[in-house]
Amino acid sequence: GSSQFAQQCLIARRLVEADVPFVKVARAWWDSHGQNFETHLELVTELDNVMSALLDDLSERGLLENTLVVVMSEMGRTPGLNPRGGRDHHPNAWTNFLAGGSIKGGQVIGATNRRGEVPSERPLRPGDLHHTIFHVLGIDPDVAFLNHAGRPVPAIDHGEVIRELV
Repeated sequence: GSSQFAQQCLIARRLVEADVPFVKVARAWWDSHGQNFETHLELVTELDNVMSALLDDLSERGLLENTLVVVMSEMGRTPGLNPRGGRDHHPNAWTNFLAGGSIKGGQVIGATNRRGEVPSERPLRPGDLHHTIFHVLGIDPDVAFLNHAGRPVPAIDHGEVIRELV
């Protein structure tokens, strides 16, 4: 596609082909505090099309098995609509997507209650996702960084590898 996000994913694929070890693509603006259905029709369509093309592209070039693709946001969306017909920030439940690398694909891990309000099956925490990403990338999960006072701060302070995925 010709959208900015599609072009950024194409550049990301080229960087992976050039052996750049870490590449980040950011899809700017996903908020839908109003007009949720109209907004998401555009956003989700673009995300589906671009990500499926990127994964196909990486696979066809033999790069997917050595490339971890992570799609995530900072939080989920409320299951119900606000008075403006939008969905607000909802940190209690949201979806992340991993593909490639050593990830065992084709799975859904965890579920929310029927209204999408809270986890009801296999609840995970951010640290579980972080541990899994570190595991796939071969990074020691116990790594720490020094803060401004010279004290070590762990990169991950909780969680464990999501064993169903690796």
